[in-house]
Amino acid sequence: MNATVPQGRVDLELIASLVPQGARVLDVGCGDGALLELLETSHGVDGRGIELSQAGVNASLARGLSVIQGDADTDLAVYPDRAFDVVILSQTLQATRAPRRVLEEMLRIGERVIVSIPNFGHWRVRLQFLLGGEMPVTKNLPYTWYDTPNIHFCTLRDFVNLATTVGARIERKVALDAGGVRVPVNAPWWLWNLAGQQAVFVLRKDR
Repeated sequence: MNATVPQGRVDLELIASLVPQGARVLDVGCGDGALLELLETSHGVDGRGIELSQAGVNASLARGLSVIQGDADTDLAVYPDRAFDVVILSQTLQATRAPRRVLEEMLRIGERVIVSIPNFGHWRVRLQFLLGGEMPVTKNLPYTWYDTPNIHFCTLRDFVNLATTVGARIERKVALDAGGVRVPVNAPWWLWNLAGQQAVFVLRKDR
């Protein structure tokens, strides 16, 4: 069986490329299980998922995945230290109530943490806000302000500052532009913040 990546989710294939073969993986906010299915199919991981929505849990179970219903803001605390080789949070951190606590819990239970986030500092977002005077709606941020699940808006620079605050070391970072093309890794942060529509970070907290 070949897993398919949802259209527009270019970050999922990038995340999958960063996960070691056979790793113990927890996908936090796993949605319909597309990423977990991809990882189990292509990387032979021992995958687990936690998802808030019942629809997402049902879709994941229909794929034959090991997924439970739970809230990243409260339920990560039940997992023991270093329970997983990799803990993943894709396009979900900005929708949590307490992003710092969620990231700290992930760093506690995983040897490495992979986080992908949309960039609210992207030039299209800034331009829409500047010229239109309204909260921006883009292909990567398709929600209007009154029905968005995103409650904590941050830029790529903001996330780097958060990683520093919680004592995490960034082992790898990849920013993608609107077309899914990687922003040069040696580009200055101001260019990352302008050109990167989203980014993927690999974090580790030294003990």
